[in-house]
Amino acid sequence: MEDKTLICQDCGQEFVFTVGEQEFYKEKGFENEPKRCKECRDKKKAARRNFNK
Repeated sequence: MEDKTLICQDCGQEFVFTVGEQEFYKEKGFENEPKRCKECRDKKKAARRNFNK
């Protein structure tokens, strides 16, 4: 297994899906690779949190 470079579906920037992250996803049973970079994931989480208040 090796690091993978993926493209964020929100901002279009490349981001690295590290071996450690891949192992974590596998452990959790996630079948899909992430579609967003960390910054966009964090923004989306914050927007959801603010929406639910």
